Amino acid sequence: MGHLDHAAFGWLTPVLSYAMACAGAALGLRCTVRALGATGRSRRNWLLTAASAIATGIWTMHFVAMLGFGVSGTDIRYDVPLTLFSLLVAMIVVCAGVFAVGYGRDRTRALLLGGLTTGLGVASMHYLGMAAVRLHGHVGYDPALVTLSVVIAVIAATAALWAALNIKSPLAVTAAALIMGAAVSSMHYTGMLAVSVRVTPSGQPLPGATAMQFIFPLAVGLGSYLFLTSAFVALSPTTGRPEAPASAGPPVESTAH
Repeated sequence: MGHLDHAAFGWLTPVLSYAMACAGAALGLRCTVRALGATGRSRRNWLLTAASAIATGIWTMHFVAMLGFGVSGTDIRYDVPLTLFSLLVAMIVVCAGVFAVGYGRDRTRALLLGGLTTGLGVASMHYLGMAAVRLHGHVGYDPALVTLSVVIAVIAATAALWAALNIKSPLAVTAAALIMGAAVSSMHYTGMLAVSVRVTPSGQPLPGATAMQFIFPLAVGLGSYLFLTSAFVALSPTTGRPEAPASAGPPVESTAH
């Protein structure tokens, strides 16, 4: 068995990954609050921004944490297409959950369906990201801990969508985002505790890219997107009808005939 190190850089990667999860959750919640107060194209644009923010925060949290992941006796590489596919999965499922809440007529049903869909999607993103790991050896999982990580993901997603529906003030959103960041981080590290690796020493080169070649630049880019978009939302007007994000296009205005 190879020794697994989940914090090769000490507390740096856990703290940064938690910050990414909190930033994504806070931005997503604020955008959802704006969406619920808007109509038409403006609502759609705010929901798209919310979904992209939450998904980006979750995905970046996972792979920033993975920068600190190491296994004694083997190098680690990442399959680039599969890693990018995990980001696409996160975007799609979070978008489905956010839109279910944003447009659902039965709020309870929409919340449960959206939470289940988003939670399972987040777990799928995590394990797709783990499937992208290339090393000399065999990766195994503890079924009980895998199940627990999926349950945490579903509960966290449902709580996030509930907060989006019921929490309005910036202070409450901040508190909810801190809790959501902790929940997402807990899901990640529970899933990582489920991992075991049987190393098979080999001199053959591993396929894929190193974390610093691929994961680090992508995580920095997505993290920058989160913070820049957060600044835009914080500075955008909140009085009257909410404006749609500039990147998403202007809201549709109805005309009288």
